[in-house]
Amino acid sequence: MKTAFVNARFFTGTEIISDRALIVTGDRITGFIDHASLPGDAEVADCNGNLVTAGLIDLQIAGGGGYLFSAHPTPEALKAITEAILETGTTGFLIAMPTNTPEVYSEAFKTVRENPHPAVMGLHLEGPFISYAKRGAHAKEQIRLPSPADVESLLNEADGVIKMMTLAPETCTPEIIKTLKDHGITVSAGHSNATYAEASDGFAWGIEATTHLFNAMSPLHHRDPGLPGAVFNSDSACASIIADGIHVSYSMLTIAKKIMKERLYLVSDAVEENDRGMYQHVRQSDRYTLPDGTLSGANITMLSAVKNCINNAGITQDEALRMASLYPARLIKAADRGIIAPGARADLLLLDDHLEIKNIFFNGKQN
Repeated sequence: MKTAFVNARFFTGTEIISDRALIVTGDRITGFIDHASLPGDAEVADCNGNLVTAGLIDLQIAGGGGYLFSAHPTPEALKAITEAILETGTTGFLIAMPTNTPEVYSEAFKTVRENPHPAVMGLHLEGPFISYAKRGAHAKEQIRLPSPADVESLLNEADGVIKMMTLAPETCTPEIIKTLKDHGITVSAGHSNATYAEASDGFAWGIEATTHLFNAMSPLHHRDPGLPGAVFNSDSACASIIADGIHVSYSMLTIAKKIMKERLYLVSDAVEENDRGMYQHVRQSDRYTLPDGTLSGANITMLSAVKNCINNAGITQDEALRMASLYPARLIKAADRGIIAPGARADLLLLDDHLEIKNIFFNGKQN
């Protein structure tokens, strides 16, 4: 099936194209052509002058559709979560699994492996090799120090479904980080009390990112800049940030963006209301908390994070969209996502002038 998208402003991830048509064949983008050259066998999709951009990519979202995946690591929950996330304009995501029991990990690995979906890019294991001091809402009894045997056992059981792992660099050796990277895992520093030197060593050993910058980590201090200072001073390490104005103030988001430029990307860090298991999240008006009031997750979508960057942090629309699409895709080496280019997935959002969703095309078909 061939579709021609016309009458649109296309944001490719690098530029705006408004005088051409976009051709999609099946679930892949073919490229741009002149309107006079539209193929006769193409179905025409009139975009009514809206902005067309690549689907958004969220590397850290724990649930949706009424399910927290770590509490319900089942095929039914995965299906509901995926459908709910797709409706928000996020067409590719990693499910975040907080520090947990071996039994829950096993169930999650099995469910994701045996129920593939093109939007589910894998798991982001947030833990269990994190700092006790900076655990945040993580279950303290499940935190453990990594050993080579423990890491190998976890990876063998996961069988490729782990795509990202958050760990505390001060607890790891270079060999452990190398093992993770050799399995194709993007390693991120987070829930960490690392000194500036420890964090810098971690980046030198191959850690590529930092998880939810400023949250659950050593502070930026003038005597020891900690993990934030180390990622600021890195030439290549990226960092995710939660743009809800609660986890991080918008002024600090502006500062971080000026320093890190294209190395800073967005995550929702969204959870779901849940009253079972070790992660019980209570929905508040603008966030989620544990029953004791501890901040435990965000209540935003990736698209609302984009709007917050534009409206509250002085970030341009094009750059805010890249922070939610191109940059996270690039970090986990998903070259066919987060961009409109020949060979890329035909996951497209139609947005009006207020960045409200008018239509979603997923796998080349209207969602």
